[in-house]
Amino acid sequence: MTETTEKSVVSHYEVKTTEKVEMSHTDYDIEATPATESSIVPGTPEEMRKLMWKLDLRIVPFLGLLYLCSFLDRVNIGNAKLAGLATDINVTPSDYNWALSIFFIGYIIFEVPSNMMLKKIGPSKWIPIVMISWGVVMACMAAISNTAGLLASRFFLGITEAGLFPGVIFYLTLWYTRQEQATRVAFFFACSTLAGAFGGVLAYGIMQMDGLRNMHGWQWIFLIEAIPTLLLAIASYFALPDFPENSKFLNERERELAVHRLRVDAGPSVETEFSWKQFRMAFTDWKVYMHSLIYICGSTPLYSLSLFLPSIISGMGYTNLSAQAMSAPPYAIACCFTIVIAMHADRKRERGFHLAAPAFIGFIGYILLIVLKHKGSVAMYIAAIITTTGVFSHIPAMLSWFTNNIGGHTKRGTAVAIIISLGNIGGAIGGQIYRATDAPYYSRGHAACVGLMAGAVILSLLFKYLLNKENKRRENLTEEEYIKESTGEDLCDSHPDFRFIS
Repeated sequence: MTETTEKSVVSHYEVKTTEKVEMSHTDYDIEATPATESSIVPGTPEEMRKLMWKLDLRIVPFLGLLYLCSFLDRVNIGNAKLAGLATDINVTPSDYNWALSIFFIGYIIFEVPSNMMLKKIGPSKWIPIVMISWGVVMACMAAISNTAGLLASRFFLGITEAGLFPGVIFYLTLWYTRQEQATRVAFFFACSTLAGAFGGVLAYGIMQMDGLRNMHGWQWIFLIEAIPTLLLAIASYFALPDFPENSKFLNERERELAVHRLRVDAGPSVETEFSWKQFRMAFTDWKVYMHSLIYICGSTPLYSLSLFLPSIISGMGYTNLSAQAMSAPPYAIACCFTIVIAMHADRKRERGFHLAAPAFIGFIGYILLIVLKHKGSVAMYIAAIITTTGVFSHIPAMLSWFTNNIGGHTKRGTAVAIIISLGNIGGAIGGQIYRATDAPYYSRGHAACVGLMAGAVILSLLFKYLLNKENKRRENLTEEEYIKESTGEDLCDSHPDFRFIS
């Protein structure tokens, strides 16, 4: 038996203790750090509060702005359609649906390589490169004049945007503990709901520019909405810190505390260097594919609703112009619920129920959209609000769930990219769910989303059960079993001391 394994066994069976560490703005108990970390003086409650606020104010709002631009640029094609895009360049309904889906083909292909680049050259360099790339593509979309140009530009938009979302999800795990991530993901992801609300109102205003300088309203939408992305790309180079251990906006004591608290939270999974073994492990872990399946069930309704909500509302009897503005309130309400549910998920250190419950609300919302289609526009609009709230508010628990349960920097970064890549197959499917032939009520599309939301509920509860079962198995290992499972390097979340959050 190696010396490392002997120490691990002693730690597991003889001297297991707990220490009080402030991991958020509140206190809670977690397992003690390994002996090598005992020389670090623990932070006082006041020090930890100051550190957390410093991290939150520097990182979360800025990432939220980046994702607001990303999501706005991704779904503004729905607003552009109502502004006359399809008519002006003679796009058929079928080709329009493919323009929505082709974005995700490029997106899926480049997510894993992008996360590896982020790990290699650092977020402060890679994220600005990604943003400048998609900002340029978005601005160029104002010049498209036919279906081929639309399809090509959407494909390259997917390629260039592929680096931001999985990169930011991974990036947050490098700064925040597992119990803190759902809340931060919620504030970051809530910007997608703000993008939906802001995008509708912005498109309403931009459509008034139709004819200015001989440009259509949809051309102004693409051009104007590219500008904030390009400006933020420059700012992100100076504003985004790379990693806690080399961040310049923290002093030496703050860096020490920031790194220490993450090592405490990681438990036995403390590997930070790039590892080809971990890279391969990410592709062979069954949990990665279970998370991906849940993601597909959740992302398909999310993207289809984001891309088609203005059209769905227009089908309720509102004019195209009014539908742009009326797409804002559902997103605003969903934003509030998304943050509240995620904060409660972190407070309870739980994910499965906080995913299943909102998904069930989305399930009910879609059923209401089907059964209330002849009950008037007000009833349908309320159903759309319920649907949007459920579809969006289950996402932060889902996103933080897989980052919580995958150990090792390389494995986590790779697994996050794999899960989001496979999950975004739902985006490609989502572009095909609502067909022009089903207008104005889109009952078949709503029915498909009913099944997907039901799948998200069932799979999340099943996965919660399986994770709890594995935790209990690890708690009841014999000494011989424990020694066998804790022997080796780069064990990550396979180490028997690692506990999954369910």
